[in-house]
Amino acid sequence: MKRRSAHLLFGLLSLCCAGVALERGLRLRQTLERNAQLVRIAAAGQGAAPVARPAARELQLALALAQAQAGRYEAAREGYGALIQAGARDPLAQQALFNLGNLYLRQGLAQGADALPLIELGKQRLRELLRAAPQDWDARYNLERALRLAPEEDADFPAEQPPGARPRVRIPGFVTGDLP
Repeated sequence: MKRRSAHLLFGLLSLCCAGVALERGLRLRQTLERNAQLVRIAAAGQGAAPVARPAARELQLALALAQAQAGRYEAAREGYGALIQAGARDPLAQQALFNLGNLYLRQGLAQGADALPLIELGKQRLRELLRAAPQDWDARYNLERALRLAPEEDADFPAEQPPGARPRVRIPGFVTGDLP
């Protein structure tokens, strides 16, 4: 009886491992198909026959990233924008916000004197991301660097007065003097 139960347990464990291997194999096949589709899309951008836009949002993100790296910034912005509009605050939309903010910052750094509008757009996108995902430390770091490049003046707070220019307050019945 013990031998039979041990063989049964081993058989169940083998079936579980086979199921996991099958699932991983199917995932690998889907990934390879998506990669092949992405290669066809990239080739279409290089002057080959046109290919339909990718259906999967992951492919849209990869395509937008490849376009940004190739210097086609307008197409990359459109791709990131489509991902941001399509998904409210899913991880792909957050990644698109992060990449779009960085794209604006990189373009701003490259332009030099006319960089302020692009840096402001980059800061805006990174702030949107931080509203959705406040735990994103990479976005915080990039926003801090952008704020160092283009500091913001806060008009809501008055400029600090020097210590000698403080108004004196008189309280009836209280002797003026230094505090102990």
